Amino acid sequence: MEYTWLPPSQNDRTRDGQNQVILRDILIQAVQRINGISEEVARGVYHELLAVSDNEQWTSILRGNYSRTVPGEDTKKTITIIDLLHPENNTYTVTNQLYVKSQQPRKPDVVVYVNGIPLVVIEAKSPISFKDKTGEAFDQIKQYERDIPRLFYSNAFNIITDGVSLLFGATGASSEFWGAWRDPWPMKESDFPTSFDKGLYCLLEPSRLMDILAHFIVFEIDKTDNKIVKKICRYQQYRAVNKIVERVTEDKHRKGLIWHTQGSGKSLTMVFATLKLKNHLTIQTSALTSPNIMVLTDRKNLDTQISDTFEACKLPNPKQIESIKELRTMVHSNTTGLTLISTIHKFAGSKTPVENSAEWILLVDECHRTQEKDLGAYLQATFPDARFFGFTGTPIKKNDHDTYKQFGVPGEGYLDRYSIDDAVADGATVPVRYTSRKAEWHLEAAKLDVLFDQWFANEPQERLDKIKERGITIATLAKHSARIELIAYDIWTHYTTHAMPDGFKAQIVGIDREAVILYKQALDNVIAGSLEEKGLTHDEARKQAETMSACIYSSNQEDCKPSEDPYIQGIRYELCNQLVKDEDEPEIIEDFKRTDHPLCFLIVCNKLLTGFDAPIESVMYLDSPLKDHSLLQAIARTNRVAGPQKQFGLIVDYIGVTKKLDEALASYREADVKNAMKDQDVDRAELKAAHAEVMNFIKGIQRGTNNIKAEYDALVQALGTEDVWFTFRRKAKAFIRAYEALSPDPPVLDYMDDMKWVAGFISYATMVFEKKEAVDLRTYSAKIRQMLEEHLHVTGLISLIKLRNITDPEFKDDFKTENKADDDLKTAAIRKSTELKKILAQKKEENPLRYGPFSERVLAVLQRFEQGQLSAVDTLKEYKQIMQDLENEDKAHEKSGLNESAYGVYKILETFVPKGEMVTEVRKGYDSDTSSEQDYPDLIQQLAQEIHILYSSDQSAPAGWHLKEQLRKEHRQEVRKKANHAGLNDLIPMSTRIEDYALKNYIKVS
Repeated sequence: MEYTWLPPSQNDRTRDGQNQVILRDILIQAVQRINGISEEVARGVYHELLAVSDNEQWTSILRGNYSRTVPGEDTKKTITIIDLLHPENNTYTVTNQLYVKSQQPRKPDVVVYVNGIPLVVIEAKSPISFKDKTGEAFDQIKQYERDIPRLFYSNAFNIITDGVSLLFGATGASSEFWGAWRDPWPMKESDFPTSFDKGLYCLLEPSRLMDILAHFIVFEIDKTDNKIVKKICRYQQYRAVNKIVERVTEDKHRKGLIWHTQGSGKSLTMVFATLKLKNHLTIQTSALTSPNIMVLTDRKNLDTQISDTFEACKLPNPKQIESIKELRTMVHSNTTGLTLISTIHKFAGSKTPVENSAEWILLVDECHRTQEKDLGAYLQATFPDARFFGFTGTPIKKNDHDTYKQFGVPGEGYLDRYSIDDAVADGATVPVRYTSRKAEWHLEAAKLDVLFDQWFANEPQERLDKIKERGITIATLAKHSARIELIAYDIWTHYTTHAMPDGFKAQIVGIDREAVILYKQALDNVIAGSLEEKGLTHDEARKQAETMSACIYSSNQEDCKPSEDPYIQGIRYELCNQLVKDEDEPEIIEDFKRTDHPLCFLIVCNKLLTGFDAPIESVMYLDSPLKDHSLLQAIARTNRVAGPQKQFGLIVDYIGVTKKLDEALASYREADVKNAMKDQDVDRAELKAAHAEVMNFIKGIQRGTNNIKAEYDALVQALGTEDVWFTFRRKAKAFIRAYEALSPDPPVLDYMDDMKWVAGFISYATMVFEKKEAVDLRTYSAKIRQMLEEHLHVTGLISLIKLRNITDPEFKDDFKTENKADDDLKTAAIRKSTELKKILAQKKEENPLRYGPFSERVLAVLQRFEQGQLSAVDTLKEYKQIMQDLENEDKAHEKSGLNESAYGVYKILETFVPKGEMVTEVRKGYDSDTSSEQDYPDLIQQLAQEIHILYSSDQSAPAGWHLKEQLRKEHRQEVRKKANHAGLNDLIPMSTRIEDYALKNYIKVS
């Protein structure tokens, strides 16, 4: 892709010190060339950019929002940092092993630059778990973001790869929001030799990178914790938006239908579309000179949600329409460049055509709703020449010909399709599972009379007569008090064992508003009783229970009317009492989304089953006979991604919907909905299969011997090679995750002992095979993690796998080899290999020159040990000697009379001392006032002290010295002059090495 490689040996020199990350000369030259300005002005741009530390501000600057004073011009001149419109005008550079100095120095694998600005960091590690999105590469990226934040000020996104596949994520994104770029549209899969090549092309090919930077990154305010969250497009959003833009610019067809399944970011797709249609920074076309954009939704809550999203993403001047009058005034104002957001119902009765309707682009959410009440006809009459793009989160029904006609091109179907299966495969959503609870609670229309007679047998005759007068319905039976109480108890029992341990929350869906009140009352009673059993007083338990659930429903004018029927009067009173006002509803929803808020349940009937996005919701307790669009919308509330512990959303069915799922979804094409939700039997089958695959590796290993270390050593021996170990580890993790997904349901108990044994082995074998510490436990759910931690302690495995630090009192115990069994000696040698690798990796990052040789010695000993050339005893002896030498090196400066920084200079100078030379040959011009003989090492120490003063003194090296090229040049010359007098060799590389060291240790900030 025509990037220029900058070798690691050169990337230091192109920056103003190792604590800087911009490639100075490349940036200055590119800015000069693109803008036609002087080097002096370009250099001023460089220094101004050094001060920018906000990622959102950087993104704005790179999109062209930057100007400065230029000599000879009266007003500030807009300066282009990256030419988005002409990608070929930019300079594309890639470097590896970029050492970045900080309090915790780091060295990312690969950094991608455009015009000297670091835009992408790539971390390459093998192997990576792409399904679970865990592993060292993710950890490394997070570590870099924490320790060397300067590298991420201008960052667009990051990539991790194992050389086969790759994932990308926005700056600061947690691992669950990373994804693969599966579709190379408009290219084809067959255009690339490997998925690795495809991924690199899709993300880093210059014109695509410019497009992503210009239009597909937004900064959204998360109201839950009032933080700004950076978001980058997924491939289906990039594809759909560019198809829309192409359709507008080509002007062949003036409409298109987009199905992006719920939870996959449909609202953001509309934001990205508006952003590119408005700004179009990478294309020039008269079709997008100043379009009007109208975003339409079908419900007030969706209207608010999308408006909030547009506003949170800081789209230019979005206007939420408040009334029919305001809508008609705005669309008929003959103004250009508008961005309006409205509900479609405000178009009811609108027939007057807009004069400039050809300049309007309408993005219609849940577009199938336009067929209700002739709304589609009113839209068409108002905007006869407009472009219409319909969006839907659920597939269009088979018989909905009108929606296809209004928004689809004949024969095309969907302009862009991103199905339920696509979203799950990408990890954009989690799959939805269902489980049916007790059959006696399920309701069927054919059995209503029989069930009524059974359940209402003990009711007073007067009440029975009133019920029969109104007619026996499913709702009648669904709200039977005994049934509600039993289900409420079951909900609480299920929730406290399945969802609560990991901090997840739930919705309860009742059949109507009365059911919502009945569930609230029953649940309060159940929770309060449970809390009293734990020691709370009756009043405390009651008060706490009431805060744990909230009812969300619409008010009705009947609610406040009195009734002579005590039951009806009680329900009406509670409907008024529990009502959450519209203005208070957002606060309740935000409380529900917060992990630290006690609100666990939202009890609803119709509200919050669409347009409600709460990743923290993992369970829906369903007691309403939903079907078709309503069912698809409802179950999708649980499909949002929320960390590795949420493997799927769960629908707990109390009314029997899932017994006839095919019937409930019969109006859709089977291919569109066949995997909308699956029985939990799927997971039980997956657990069984995953268990069998792991057990194939363990066949022949004797277990249950009360010597778990011997059992694990036998499996280590059986696996043999690291490659086989990696295969086993992948399958073992799949088994544990499958177990975790079902726990604590009874079927998993048959696998519990095997799961604990396998999980313990992963921790042990990671150290044996990879000589590093296992970190898997932290990715498991709380209930599994606690079980495994107990297992490690009970079996004594914790003492085998716990790594010690050099400061721990027991660190040196492994070096004691007397009276130890061979197995214990081998374990000690493995543990010391792991510990020393970790310790020296950290020290080498701090000072490669001093500690690099120690790291090499450890690796050499480890290699001989693994090849059988060293016994465990001899390995420990050599490690002990290395540790002693390391301790001596850490204290060496104390004997030298130099401080730590000066001693580091001394260690560099040592490597340039001519072999066999003595001071008598060279000291004549160096210390002519001293008559006594002086050892050459003493002379080098004196030289080190002088160089230390040169770089540490405020006079010779004031704050910001590292940014002044002339001063740095003078320092290099001074160092060479002093070193020449001392008779050292290779003066130019020596002074460069000294400067590199100074840039790590002598930087001063004013």
